[in-house]
Amino acid sequence: MMRTAMGEENADLVMTGARLVNVYSGEILQKQCIAICGEWIAYVGTDCGHLIGAGTDVMDLQGRTVIPGLIDGHTHLAWLLPIHEFVIHAMQSGTTAVVTETMEPFPVGGLPGVVDFLDALEGQPIKLWATAPPMMSISRTARGISPEDLGRLLARETVLGLGESYWQAVVLQETDRMLPLFQQTLSAGKCLEGHSAGAGGAKLAAYVASGVSSCHEPIRAEEVLERIRLGLHVMIREGSIRADLESIAAVREAGVDCRRLILVTDGLSPEDLIGKGSMAHVVQKAIRCGFSPVEAVQMATLNVAEHFGVDAIVGGIAPGRQADLVVIPDPETIQPQLVLSRGRVVARDGKSCVPARVHDYRPHSCNSIHLPRPLNPEDFNLRLPPGANPSQVRIMDLVTPLVTRERLAAPALAGDEILADPDADILKVAAVDRTHRPGRCFIGLLRGFGLKKGAFASSAAWDTSDIVVVGANESDMAAAVNRVFAIGGGFVVSVDGETKAEIALPVFGLLSEAPIVSLIGECRKLTTVLRDLGVALPDPLLTLCTLTGQAIPFVRICEEGLVRFKDGRTLGLFDSDEEA
Repeated sequence: MMRTAMGEENADLVMTGARLVNVYSGEILQKQCIAICGEWIAYVGTDCGHLIGAGTDVMDLQGRTVIPGLIDGHTHLAWLLPIHEFVIHAMQSGTTAVVTETMEPFPVGGLPGVVDFLDALEGQPIKLWATAPPMMSISRTARGISPEDLGRLLARETVLGLGESYWQAVVLQETDRMLPLFQQTLSAGKCLEGHSAGAGGAKLAAYVASGVSSCHEPIRAEEVLERIRLGLHVMIREGSIRADLESIAAVREAGVDCRRLILVTDGLSPEDLIGKGSMAHVVQKAIRCGFSPVEAVQMATLNVAEHFGVDAIVGGIAPGRQADLVVIPDPETIQPQLVLSRGRVVARDGKSCVPARVHDYRPHSCNSIHLPRPLNPEDFNLRLPPGANPSQVRIMDLVTPLVTRERLAAPALAGDEILADPDADILKVAAVDRTHRPGRCFIGLLRGFGLKKGAFASSAAWDTSDIVVVGANESDMAAAVNRVFAIGGGFVVSVDGETKAEIALPVFGLLSEAPIVSLIGECRKLTTVLRDLGVALPDPLLTLCTLTGQAIPFVRICEEGLVRFKDGRTLGLFDSDEEA
């Protein structure tokens, strides 16, 4: 690179006539040249004649704009879509680097599963980095990562830190377990990713004091301000799970520096990925929400790279950085016309130019559903214990598509047997362990899902190793779970013992092997079937899978029982139950 910059060797590629967004200085520079040597940028400036020789490819951009390759600093790639399918569509949208969590494969595959997943990220046309799983879980059998396993993951160059660690566990519930992992991560020179939803004041200060340096959970401008002022990098979500950019954009009115703001997706559904694109869509929306083009680009490039400590490699257009570049019409139109990753053209005019690598997962990753036997309808029976108050049964009340509150009510009864009551919108819900104690099951009640008949099951339950199922009757619950078992993982809708729709997820019980177009069709069919059965939720797949998630209020379910968000207590169905 040094010899090329001096003109002693010819550049491989020279881009001339560029309008360049300089994320370091905050300027938009005219008539710029960019010289590339292999994977790297050797020169940026106005005079490039000395760099061009007989073997140099010269590309005249004729005033078009060049920005750094876009980086998604927080997402979840172990969800539905095959990695290679994600890569193809992400790079078409100008994304040249991604940081993904690995919390999903860990509870079902352990360290070998995470390593297999990390291997799937290697050798791709764009950079796929990861964080190690802190393994926060409401299930005690799925909770935690050993220092030895964490050390092995942190030793990998592509693992940039420890993944999102929920503040309640760090500050209130599992401090003695979490702080040594934090110290180990910081000692390895890597960062701590935060998750501070619901924390403020002294609790937020205590959480920041632990060493976390980011949070992707703010949904209002005032929450962003509080976190920026405490030194956090705030990741603004604009993806399929949450779209917070428009509400957070009001932070501009406070006149604060935007260099601690980062744009992320936090996960994209296959339909959103193919319909909207990846980071180009997010950056464009930031501009529409009032951020300047330079600010918006910085929030998806340099700001991310600096947070993760990789800004010497990516995040800007300068000598010594990898040649990750995106050519767009002008600074306000984030429409990738040309995408370079490591100096190679990977996408042109919205079409990929190079293939993504298809990973051959190891057998243990494709054999992750373990049950000691097929389940019977009787396995989902519930009975009132002697002396229990039938009007004081604990119910999960779905008050938003994701949030459930604890509610005491009188369920439908036949003698001492507790029944689902679809007419009152009360279903049975169960979590069945498929890994640590295969077949261990807890059965509860859920209000608000809307299912009028049949059952809906999935192996992709968040933060656990469970299959989660909701149903209007026990026979269909057993049939749905057994079908999930038979296909090696996935989503299944069963009615009257017959499978009405399914999506196979044979890798970890989390990932499909189908092309994205086929997967979108399967998702639409399954959603349509659920609509016909009375489910009006915007994303019933997401609602089902999040019933086990530790970070969502206010009561969750796992194979051990119901777990209260506020204090982490594991409870049974009855108000008189002691902690399980």
